[in-house]
Amino acid sequence: MASGYQSSPKASNYNSHKKTLSNGTRVFHQTQVVVVVVPFPAQGHLNQLLHLSRLILQYNIPVHFVGTATHNRQAIVRAHGWDPKSISNIHIHDFKVPPFASPSPNPNAETRFPSHLFPSFEASSNLREPVASLLLSLSSVAKRVVVIHDSLMASVVQDAIHVANCENYTFHSVSAFTMFLYFWDAMGRPLFESSHIPEVPSLEGCFTTQFIDFITSQYEFHKFSNGTIYNTTRAIEGPYMELIEGMITSKTHWALGPFNPLSIDKENYKGKHFSMEWLEKQEPKSVLYVSFGTTTAFTEEQIKQLAIGLEQSKQKFIWVLRDADKGDVFNGDDEAKRAELLPKGFEERVEGVGLVVRDWAPQLEILSHTSTGGFMSHCGWNSCMESITMGVPIAAWPIHSDQPRNRVLVTEVLKVGLVVKDWAHRDELVTSSVVENAVRRLMATKEGDEMRQRAMNMKHAILKSKDVGGVSRVELDSFIAHVTR
Repeated sequence: MASGYQSSPKASNYNSHKKTLSNGTRVFHQTQVVVVVVPFPAQGHLNQLLHLSRLILQYNIPVHFVGTATHNRQAIVRAHGWDPKSISNIHIHDFKVPPFASPSPNPNAETRFPSHLFPSFEASSNLREPVASLLLSLSSVAKRVVVIHDSLMASVVQDAIHVANCENYTFHSVSAFTMFLYFWDAMGRPLFESSHIPEVPSLEGCFTTQFIDFITSQYEFHKFSNGTIYNTTRAIEGPYMELIEGMITSKTHWALGPFNPLSIDKENYKGKHFSMEWLEKQEPKSVLYVSFGTTTAFTEEQIKQLAIGLEQSKQKFIWVLRDADKGDVFNGDDEAKRAELLPKGFEERVEGVGLVVRDWAPQLEILSHTSTGGFMSHCGWNSCMESITMGVPIAAWPIHSDQPRNRVLVTEVLKVGLVVKDWAHRDELVTSSVVENAVRRLMATKEGDEMRQRAMNMKHAILKSKDVGGVSRVELDSFIAHVTR
């Protein structure tokens, strides 16, 4: 059975004729294909492309990972599911950008979209010049330069079109389901003879106008792309990949996921984080993991209602309670402030039943643990893929962006989750009784057991897809063969 990064494909002998550039970067003269990865500076995007970088490294292809020093450090420090020492095999390029503001998140903002991160997003546009310079340097000594860039960094890599031996691939950080819906909406929702299109919520409240303008400014550069890449597998999203391919015929579409490791060696996480020691003492499938990603800022009242609901459910849980990321996650530390908002005596009362984590948590390791039986999540695609690949069902509580539509995929299409908060009620407080009922339904009912079984079946299908000859392995091998042709 495949195990993600544990077994690597037989690599071609690309490595010959070493040459060192003036900036110290080592490449392989005229026989080598090199890959340049350009992520978007938000954790869910950084994480996925760092995982993809490791997948590509398995084929003995040099990978150059570029970004600001701050965001590269953020990606590396938070790498999980594998030994961070392997980062040494990736060429990390820390490029300078002008200083950017890094305000604290506002839990009381009109929309839940993390507008406080926008200065860091804008700063990333200043990477165009250093990225262009890197591409030119690599193109002079490599047979082919393959650029894989986040869809929101298209303007940064626009100069790739002027480099003769350079190819450009757009990475969409969301599900194929969500991207299909985006294309479908943009084309006026043409009629399809398909049973795979459920009713979905509108995009109202998902983004700010400012960010929609930012997305639009990037999409005009997608015409320069040679193809698109998704962190998904046809084993679970095959129908939506086919629908996309039927609509967007001008490009090749690659489902290269899942990017994250599919199994975690216990030796790899022993002693790393106190939550793992706590999990070791719990019964199989008994613990609910509660985490709302890196961009969610709950109000004081919502934190209290969530705490009361978890306590009243009488179910075991690990709750990651930390503030949303700033643009510079190393600028100050406000995580302790979130814990002050818990009801008085909460942690004492739930001792032995619940564990509150106030720092960065090793999510993949927690989800992969045999004691974990559910995940209360914001439904960011990164979290969805990690949960599905570990066979863990989801209690869905979408906050912004693609999350409301991912919720539909998880609960109605794949049927590996239940709804905590419907998007139509996005501006309402989720009361403790709603939390309590959702937790019990997922963790302590036959319905929850059936979701766990479906999630485990999906996990096994994904593992099989990564075996030699499996649909995911074939697709990744095909992409590597294409870029190294």
